Amino acid sequence: MINSPNSNPESDRPMIIDDSDRYSRLKLIAWWEQEKIAAARILVVGAGALGNEVIKNLALMGIGEINIIDFDEVQESNLSRSVLFRAAHEGQAKALVAADMARDLNPDCDINPIVGDILTDIGLGFVADMNLVICCVDNREARLWINRMCWKTNRPWIDGGIQEINGVAKVFCPPLGACYECAMTENDYRLISLRYSCPLLRKEDIQQGKVPTSPTIASIIGGLQVQEALKLIHDLPSAEGSALVFNGLSNNFYQTRYPRRPDCLSHETYDEIIDLPLMAKTATADELFVQLKKTIASQDLTDSSWQIIMDRDFLISLNCRTCGIERQEQIPLSRVSAEQGICHTCGEVCHPLTTSEIECDSELAKKTLFDLGIPEYDIIKVSDGLETLFVKLQNDSPQLSRHAVKVSSQPTNRTGSTSATFQCKEC
Repeated sequence: MINSPNSNPESDRPMIIDDSDRYSRLKLIAWWEQEKIAAARILVVGAGALGNEVIKNLALMGIGEINIIDFDEVQESNLSRSVLFRAAHEGQAKALVAADMARDLNPDCDINPIVGDILTDIGLGFVADMNLVICCVDNREARLWINRMCWKTNRPWIDGGIQEINGVAKVFCPPLGACYECAMTENDYRLISLRYSCPLLRKEDIQQGKVPTSPTIASIIGGLQVQEALKLIHDLPSAEGSALVFNGLSNNFYQTRYPRRPDCLSHETYDEIIDLPLMAKTATADELFVQLKKTIASQDLTDSSWQIIMDRDFLISLNCRTCGIERQEQIPLSRVSAEQGICHTCGEVCHPLTTSEIECDSELAKKTLFDLGIPEYDIIKVSDGLETLFVKLQNDSPQLSRHAVKVSSQPTNRTGSTSATFQCKEC
């Protein structure tokens, strides 16, 4: 027996080291509380080399619920850098494989794979249910989207980036302090816009850059991300609003703090969320207004000035400026590829007419929320220009249907509404 140095009132009691307890050595850490670890719910975005390391560490520690989202499949090139993947997994969904392998590491963890895209397939309600989000993606667009989702739901998130044998981990804790977008430059926005064609239709021929990395830097940064997550779970001081930068060539490590930008577009937090018994795939926008009127009796939601303010742009039509032809589409813009935006007559690129507002009693309000591009279990902003309400699609909650959220194994798209921010100057 040894005396625990823990500062809680029970620290004077002798601690029995039980070798049959999986977590006995972890519990020897002075501030460690396995109960907090077991109660934690974490969303890991990306199951590549960095995501593998994060998922492995979370599973070993016994995190209560680990949710993994990734739209990609295991390739042979992943095998040299991803600890959870094997040759037999080639062609299988990364999220599914990572979840299976992590369950094998620790069956105590509830591990839920989500085969989908963070930009389009996850509602804000799901993020709000998490204690924190760990980002392991390789592009700025997804990071910006995650940043805004976490700020709206007031959830901390930890970003990670690796290249060659260098890496960085960043910690962001809304609603105070700096966020990811606070540190973005004009070049960052430019690089995001390069992924799109001029009229903001998705370019399928522009592939995400293949970043050269080693498994060693993935281990270092992934470990650092999880270590910062541990601090947040235990309410310990963390590197909030800072970047932890590691140079593998010189073995230099330093921390830099970001200044908070008061005009940053990401600093919006949804307060006083209203739960409505609706599902995105069955409820129309009009039905949402009706339910909201019943719930908020003092509001006259039949007034046509009330609108749904969407995060993702909705395509009304494609217009060819050469032929003068207007082609009605009425689908979420993110589901339209560049090839679909070509004029059938002259072959020129069409320009989209889009909206991000669905007015009460309009024709678009007769569509289901899902057909408007709103994902399941989302939190929807409703406004009349003077007052703003936030509505959660409560009947989409995984706790009401099944514990894990599964979406199609074929992602619907790989873009989000943030593309509207990066309009081509020539247009």
